[in-house]
Amino acid sequence: MLFLDASSFTADRPWGAFDITELDHATVRLHWTDEPYVWHVNDGPEVFAVMDGAVDMHYRRDGREHVERLTPGRICYAEPGDEHVAHPAPMARILVIERKGSI
Repeated sequence: MLFLDASSFTADRPWGAFDITELDHATVRLHWTDEPYVWHVNDGPEVFAVMDGAVDMHYRRDGREHVERLTPGRICYAEPGDEHVAHPAPMARILVIERKGSI
């Protein structure tokens, strides 16, 4: 068994991760970051759950940019094709479940 305290996890670089496990063709990773990611579109579904801190999730719908604040316990589900970028506010720890090898 493995027990993790997400609130104390750090990485040596923004978006560094601890690989928790792989389920079939999906990865479960705990990320730490203090910098935004990049605008991207996943090739599969993504579950994004804030464990500690806050994240402003920017996403585009019908050509317009929107922002949703994610705090601990809030979960974002991005479908394949959803264009988005996560901005920590100012730092966050995030549990991400997505297709293995997805950006």
